[in-house]
Amino acid sequence: MVEPPPTSNPDAAAGEAAASRFGWIATSCLILLAAVAVMLPADLTRPGRLSLFFFSFAVILWATTRLNPSYVAAIAAVLLVLTGGTPQERLFEALSSDVMGLMFGAFILGAALQRTGLAARLTEWVVGRARTVGGTFWLLTAMLIPLAMFIPSTTGRAAVALPVFKSIAGATRDPRISRALALLIPTVILVSTIGTLVGAGSHLIANDLLEQISGQRIGFLEWLVYGLPLAVVASGISAWVVQRGFLDRTIRIREVVLPKTERGALAKADWLTIGVTVTMLGLWVSERWHGYDIAVVAVAGALVLTLPRVGVLGWTEGLRAVSWNLVIFVGAALVLGRALIDSEVAAWIVGNFFSGSGLTADRAPSPFVILVLLLVFTLTSHLYMTSHSARAVALVPPLLALAASLQLDPVAVLFLSVAGMNYCLTFPVSSKALLVFQGVDEPTFAPADLLRLSALLLPIHFVLILVCYHTYWRWVGLQL
Repeated sequence: MVEPPPTSNPDAAAGEAAASRFGWIATSCLILLAAVAVMLPADLTRPGRLSLFFFSFAVILWATTRLNPSYVAAIAAVLLVLTGGTPQERLFEALSSDVMGLMFGAFILGAALQRTGLAARLTEWVVGRARTVGGTFWLLTAMLIPLAMFIPSTTGRAAVALPVFKSIAGATRDPRISRALALLIPTVILVSTIGTLVGAGSHLIANDLLEQISGQRIGFLEWLVYGLPLAVVASGISAWVVQRGFLDRTIRIREVVLPKTERGALAKADWLTIGVTVTMLGLWVSERWHGYDIAVVAVAGALVLTLPRVGVLGWTEGLRAVSWNLVIFVGAALVLGRALIDSEVAAWIVGNFFSGSGLTADRAPSPFVILVLLLVFTLTSHLYMTSHSARAVALVPPLLALAASLQLDPVAVLFLSVAGMNYCLTFPVSSKALLVFQGVDEPTFAPADLLRLSALLLPIHFVLILVCYHTYWRWVGLQL
């Protein structure tokens, strides 16, 4: 006789349902409060009230519910258009932004690198040269940093590194090494994101908002000059902290022999992918000389990689590789961000902040104090807004309005803000890359381990950015 499947605990189910109802009641109250609040100021225009309300509506849902952030952003953007808060042309302009083309091409490039196995081949080749556990950690760190130039998603880079993690964990068969490795990989993926403009969708959102607000834009090469040294140093320090914090010396010097995967010689598809990748990177870096936008280069590269009978991917397969969820989020987020700018709400928020605090451009604190406050705010922003892209949408417009009010360089304010917002290591839900490695079958880290690691790395990153600002960034012209 077949036994019926076990039923769930009725009390637990009832508790979860009650908690869910309470959560939605609290969320509804916050939305109602936001609706009342935007009606109170007398100096806000109708478009200003609408843009502020629907922006608040999206932020509340992002922060208090499990709804897909892209779905929330799309609802808020469409409602904003339907109620007359922003012209409907803004929606189509956002969807046709060059950011969309860049993401489209970069995701197809990343898919080609994964399909051919080039990313995994290179990673395994480098890591396979290690002789000790510590050496494996250092070589893996060195391999993860440049992946940010080719795979524009932290989750995608985590997926590439996951087989390598399983291989090392299987070879060592030590839960302590598995735990440290599961912490190392997503940590390096996240802190190295700042090294390149295409390292995360939030960079593209922030850069587009910078151009809309100030008329300036950070080019691919310029971002590389600013961000790559910080990415390398932060990754190295993070790797050192993970090893010293979770592995003793006897484990670090332990010999390790990793299994080798026989992949054979490079095929035609591999050489095509290498050629397209090198060409795209070369054209991205030399954008100011040839004049072609990096989005145009990305789309052209994607078309070559999907050429019938020649390309690495079929056109349909290439389309499936694009994270349309992120594309929709970026498009809707740009609508919300642009509405805050067009309706002058961002400037209104900053103006009221200054008038209430008595702080003006003539009485502004020193650049050092501004930098400290900016870093404290952005480095902790992941604690109350888990979505990386949502943080960019919510924080960039007011921060750039603040820069204009204090007569600060908007490029410096934006880059420093993004460097702070990229830190998201305190909780597993702070990044999908962390969730990827927490959810594998091998023994990995517990939330308490991540909290312990973040307690060490957060102050280190704060000091590191301060030092970088007062040395290297000033030498290359990035200063407030």
